[in-house]
This record gives sequence, structure tokens and C-alpha cells, in this order.
Amino acid sequence: QVQLVESGGGVVQTGGSLRLSCAASGRTFSNYRMGWFRQAPGREREFVAGISRRTGGTYYGDSAKGRFTISRDNAANTVWLQMNSLKPEDTAVYYCAATSRSDTMHNPRTMEYWGKGTLVTVSS
Repeated sequence: QVQLVESGGGVVQTGGSLRLSCAASGRTFSNYRMGWFRQAPGREREFVAGISRRTGGTYYGDSAKGRFTISRDNAANTVWLQMNSLKPEDTAVYYCAATSRSDTMHNPRTMEYWGKGTLVTVSS
């Protein structure tokens, strides 16, 4: 089992920034690809960003490209999501997730473990 706990959500004005953190515990963190997803009310869960196990390779959903940055520290068992130039449409619950599978992370079903989420609200 892998336990994931997100933090760093809150209320921010349009154009502002937030940094989300996800602390992992349980199994060896570096064995898992990590991802951030988000879900707004009435919408499906959406892939935001992902990062490889050890090489630091990153990939982003269309909504995050150029504005968000995912990073990880395997020694600290932590993954972050730096979000800049936030827009009202970024308002959602943001989830951290982990997977040992090799399937595409754009599909939430690839992920094996999930945190409980942290709410991000961007005011206009």
C-alpha cells in the first residue's frame, strides 16, 4: 500500500500561484510514477501532470502546459505541482496519485493509489 496526502490548496486570485505538495508513505516511493489529477464539480477526473520514477521525465495535460510544473524528490518521498497563472477554470479538487503500471497516465484507471485531494479555488 501507498498512502498519499496532499496539501497546499486554497483560494487564490486569477493570475496567482499555488504550490501543491503530496507526501507519500508506505512502499518505495521511487518505484512509482506519480501524477496529479483534478476534478471540478460535474466533470470527470482530468489528468494534469505526471512524472517518471527516477529520470524526472514529465508530461502534462493540455490545460497545464506552460503554466504548471511537476517535480519530485525521491529522498523526501514528495511530489509537487507548481501552478502559475491560475485561471478560474482551474478551480477543482486536485488529487495526487501513484502507479507502478506502464500504461498511459492520462487515464485515471492506470493509477493504483490516490490521495483524498486538496481544493483549489481561483477567484475572478
